[in-house]
Amino acid sequence: MLQQIISHTPLYVWAILAFLVHRGVAASRERTMTLRAVAIVPLVMTALALQEIDRRFGLAGVPFAAWGAGAAAGAMVAWHVAAGSVTGLDHTAGTVTQRGSWLPLAMMLAVFSTRYALAAASAMQPALQHSATFAMSASLLLGLFNGLLAGRPLRCVRAFTLAAR
Repeated sequence: MLQQIISHTPLYVWAILAFLVHRGVAASRERTMTLRAVAIVPLVMTALALQEIDRRFGLAGVPFAAWGAGAAAGAMVAWHVAAGSVTGLDHTAGTVTQRGSWLPLAMMLAVFSTRYALAAASAMQPALQHSATFAMSASLLLGLFNGLLAGRPLRCVRAFTLAAR
């Protein structure tokens, strides 16, 4: 069954996975980036998660509320985990230097894996898309991962604005 699932996966999905691994490995090293660049991956992963929730369950009611609760919880955890992740700021260049971390790779792979599992489960059991429990669980999980991804960029923005004062 696993071989069947993998063989029916479009090639572009594997290209996305390769890109995410590349970005995650880059995040494992200390680097200097603009605030805009720091926010790109978390914003894209959030958009992809919300797109998946909307496509599978709709963005109204329980799925969106579950995603929001998960995102808030994940962001709070990541905010504390990311303390000290900013090692340098350059207001003139608009850049921030971040300590390397494997957490972004783990979270990007978690979002990717969750979306992949949702697609596979929905293809094998279409009735799951009508299950409130399944919708809430999947949305909560995607929200949690999105929140965890957002912690470091939020710390960067906070450090940048505090240094501007």
